Amino acid sequence: MSETTPCPLCKSTYTYAMDNLLICPECCHEWNPEEEAQTAGAFIVKDSNGNILKDGDSVVTIKTLPVKGSAQSIKAGTKVRNIRLVDGDHNIDCRIDGFGAMSLKSEFVKKA
Repeated sequence: MSETTPCPLCKSTYTYAMDNLLICPECCHEWNPEEEAQTAGAFIVKDSNGNILKDGDSVVTIKTLPVKGSAQSIKAGTKVRNIRLVDGDHNIDCRIDGFGAMSLKSEFVKKA
């Protein structure tokens, strides 16, 4: 039996092959190992739903986010346009009306 690669999401070793895809029975993630090899060096940022984000996309916040040093917070449902992706803990740089320049975590937004 050939050895398969572990799941990139949950790191499970129980993956199996079906046609040209690898499938994880624990988290139900499906992926193509050839595509994974091509994008291994690329910088990928995903939103809370798993959609891949790119520079210039619009996103919507999914929960109310407190802002350090401000009495106001960013309300859930706030649309943010023209994002820029950066490497780091807060991987989205943007400008929010009423707040100015801001850094957000991609896990608190969804693609608009």
